[in-house]
Amino acid sequence: MFGDMMNMMGKLKETQKKVEETRKRLNTVLIDEASSDNKLKVTITANREIKGLEIDDTLLEDKEQLEDYLVLTLNKAIEKATKVNEAELAAAAKEGLPNIPGMDMFK
Repeated sequence: MFGDMMNMMGKLKETQKKVEETRKRLNTVLIDEASSDNKLKVTITANREIKGLEIDDTLLEDKEQLEDYLVLTLNKAIEKATKVNEAELAAAAKEGLPNIPGMDMFK
């Protein structure tokens, strides 16, 4: 029984390491999002860090319109990044978890 517990602890540490490696890798996964008319483009990492913005000059003439564009496009980019992030981290966690009864929430 003690050996099983040590083996389980080792697997959990290995899983934790895989999750951390996945988090680091997600910093390099870039997601591009654009407004429907391509006047605003956003680049964000899968860890939801904004890496770039491209704003069409016509949007600079109307502050309120620019703000609306930013809110809508950034929210779409964050939503996509969150889906990628959650899927990748869940896969990394599931891969290394031991088969513990009642802990099938990652399946």
